[in-house]
Amino acid sequence: MEPSEYRAYDGLGLAALIRRGEVSREEVFAAACAAIEAENPRLGAVVRCRFERAEQEGRRVDPEAPFAGVPTLTKDLLMAIGGEPLAFGSAALVDWRAPEDASLVRRLREAGLVILGQTATPELGLMGITEPRAFAHPLNPWKAGYSPGGSSGGAAAAVAGGLVPLAMGGDGGGSLRIPASHCGLFGLKPSRGRVPLGPQYAEVWQGAVVEHALTRSVRDSAALLDRTNGMDEGAPQPLPREEGFLAAIARPPARLRVAVSLGESLGAPLGTRLAPDVQHAVEQAARRLEAMGHRVEWCDPPVEGERLADSYLTLYLGHLAADLAWISEQTGVPVRRLDIEPSTRAIGRLGRWLSARDYELAKRYWNRVARAMGEFHCRYDVLLMPVAATPAPRLGELYPDAGKERLMSLLALPGAAPLALKAGMLHRLARDALCRTPFTQLANLTGQPAMSLPLHVTPDGLPVGVQAIGPMGDERRLLALAAELEADSGWGHRLPRAANGESRADPG
Repeated sequence: MEPSEYRAYDGLGLAALIRRGEVSREEVFAAACAAIEAENPRLGAVVRCRFERAEQEGRRVDPEAPFAGVPTLTKDLLMAIGGEPLAFGSAALVDWRAPEDASLVRRLREAGLVILGQTATPELGLMGITEPRAFAHPLNPWKAGYSPGGSSGGAAAAVAGGLVPLAMGGDGGGSLRIPASHCGLFGLKPSRGRVPLGPQYAEVWQGAVVEHALTRSVRDSAALLDRTNGMDEGAPQPLPREEGFLAAIARPPARLRVAVSLGESLGAPLGTRLAPDVQHAVEQAARRLEAMGHRVEWCDPPVEGERLADSYLTLYLGHLAADLAWISEQTGVPVRRLDIEPSTRAIGRLGRWLSARDYELAKRYWNRVARAMGEFHCRYDVLLMPVAATPAPRLGELYPDAGKERLMSLLALPGAAPLALKAGMLHRLARDALCRTPFTQLANLTGQPAMSLPLHVTPDGLPVGVQAIGPMGDERRLLALAAELEADSGWGHRLPRAANGESRADPG
């Protein structure tokens, strides 16, 4: 199978070729391995490969499974493969091995996907960029020197770079949608609890984290959700497996009531400045929806951006402190001696000093926002907003510089961490961490499904996604809308040319 032929198809397209006998599963597998070996030294998307085991697993794939032996990659975070390394993007866990398969990994195999390796993530998935010190930094295939975003940045680079047609990721504050926006991909974050995190975990980040995939096509995302959704044993959310996600995209949705916002209520309190290209992308998407017959109105979500950011960061800090305690338990290394990045250590120290009262008040605010958004969606079927305030940043642009790391190191002084919290350190962290990406945490806190739609490319050749958020549990309508926009815009024709280094589609 020629590289250009391999890159010309999405996952379901490759599966159809295999089922019709036009190409063998072994040929598709060989093409994927060759693409990774040829391109990954430049892209830095894949942190470890498992070709031999994947080849053996591929022989057992049911040819009638939806993906029939199509190759994929999982993220080096949470997605455990029993007995194999999983480092969470951290030097502290480079020798750790997962005790058993994650429920999602088992379901990927049942869907006919073959896992060739793991993709890069920032340490413990903590940043909206993917620049871990322990591993290579993935590059954005669209433009040299730019980041693919994070925390599923390795997965985005792998799909946009043509290594695999779809790759798995997770989203706790935008970690699927931000890389999708920066790399011209479709990225759906399902509703809270829709995809299981067991058996190792029940909830991650109080349910904010949901796992799914970065894809070139809407249909791949929908077909995958058909096979991976539903609670597993002991899951905290009573969500049985459902069907009909792929079927939902067969016809356009009924005319929708669409609220459009530039996200000022979320970004302005954090000092966010929206790039003109991002504003243009949202406005253009609104005009496109109106031309399709949807009813479009400008309306901001009923959310206080600063309080939302503070409550998100409060739980983020608390969970990181717990995660570091877990790493210490798994490795036998005291927390103070773990081989972790300075920013991770500093945030973990702050988290250790959070009170249970503050943690619970932050979680209660999540619930208040969810109620407010529930009322909002009684008036509007979909909320259209930016994904990020800018196109992809340059590599290194958003990683804490040496000066900030020196300041963070002062938190090791006795009594410094609680004093820093009292002095408003949480507010400053929220502004620094979320200023470029204040628009994605909302759906994680409320549990709503949300997606990034690859509708725009800047004159400089960088993609810009537009975010659409739906009511809790309403993935079918979101996917139907995405498929309608995909057909109207023709975004699926851009990526193969971009992956092959040829001319891209016209901006817009």
